[in-house]
Amino acid sequence: MRIPAAIRASQRSPLLQVVKSAAATISAWLIAGWVFPAQLPVFAAIAALLVVQPSVNQSLSKALERSIGVIAGVVIAMALGLLLGSPSWIVLLAIVVAMLVAWVFRASPGTGNQVAISAMLVLALGSSSPEYAFARIVETLIGVAIGIVVNAAIVPPVLVAPARRDLGLLGGELAACLDRLADALPSPQTPARMQELMLEARLLRPMKDAAEASIAAGEESLTLNPRRSTHRADLREMRELLERLSPIVTQVIGMTRAYFDHYDDSIGDEPAVAAIAEQLRRAGHDVRLAVQIADVAQEPEALTSAIPALTAPLVIRPPASQHWILIGSMMEDLRRIRDQLVED
Repeated sequence: MRIPAAIRASQRSPLLQVVKSAAATISAWLIAGWVFPAQLPVFAAIAALLVVQPSVNQSLSKALERSIGVIAGVVIAMALGLLLGSPSWIVLLAIVVAMLVAWVFRASPGTGNQVAISAMLVLALGSSSPEYAFARIVETLIGVAIGIVVNAAIVPPVLVAPARRDLGLLGGELAACLDRLADALPSPQTPARMQELMLEARLLRPMKDAAEASIAAGEESLTLNPRRSTHRADLREMRELLERLSPIVTQVIGMTRAYFDHYDDSIGDEPAVAAIAEQLRRAGHDVRLAVQIADVAQEPEALTSAIPALTAPLVIRPPASQHWILIGSMMEDLRRIRDQLVED
C-alpha cells in the first residue's frame, strides 16, 4: 500500500531547517522554563517550532499569527474560566467560542486555529487566573522571539538557486522551440510531428509559471534577510529577463499554433518562409545570449557571436493568397519578438 501523497512531500526539507527548528525549540524550552519554573514551557516550545520558517519574512508572519492567536485564546479562556468556573465541559465551550470569535474578525485559518488551540491548552493544562494567562502570553512571546532570532542568525535561507535554475530552463527551452519551428517551416511535416511541435510549445507556459514562482519565492526570501544585499541584484536581473522572455513565450506559442492551423505541404515553397526561419534562428540565438548574460544558463552553449543577431527588421515580398494569413501572423509575432530582444 502506497503512502498517500497528502502526507508526504515531493522532496525533503533541508536538514539545516530541521536543525534550526530543533535549536529554537530547545532554547525556548530552557529559557522559558528558567523564567517560569513552576510550569512546563509548552507554549514557548510550540511558538518557537512554528515560527522557524523557510524565510525570515515568513517567520515574522508566523510570529504575528502565533502571538495574536495565543493572546486572543488566553483572554477567551480566562474570561470563560472566571465566569463559569472549571467544569470539564468548559474546554469544549472555549473551543467553540474561540472559533466563532476568529470567524467574526475574519482571522486567517492559521490564526483562527491558534486561538482555539490556545484557549483549550490554557484550560486543560493550567488555570484561568490572570497571572497564569499573563505568564502564558509572555512565554509565547519568548518562544516567538527565539524562533525569529535563530532563523535569522543561523544561515538565513536565500532561494536564489531555484530561481536561476527555472529561469535557465525556460530560456533554453524557449530558444529550442524557436529553432524547432525554424527547422520545420521549410520542410513538409507529418501530422504526428505537427502535434509534437504544438505540445512542446505549450509546455513553455508552465515553465514560465514555474520561473515566475521561483523568482517570487527568491524575492520573498530576501525580505528582512541579513544576506539580502549580496543577492538582490541577481534577482532583479532575473526578474527583468523574465519580463523580456514572457511575451516571447506567448508569441512562440501563437506562431506554432498558426503554423499548426494553416499548414499545408506547399508552405515551404513560399520565398518568405526561408527568411522567417532564419529570423527564428536569430531569435533563438538572442534568447540564449540574453540567458547567458544574465548568468542563468543551465548548460552554456557555444554561441557563434556575442552580438545580437536580430540587427534589422525583416522585409519580404507579399506571399501567395492562400498563405498570407500564416505569413502575416508570423511576421507580426516576429516583430514583437524583435521588440523584446533588441534593445534601443
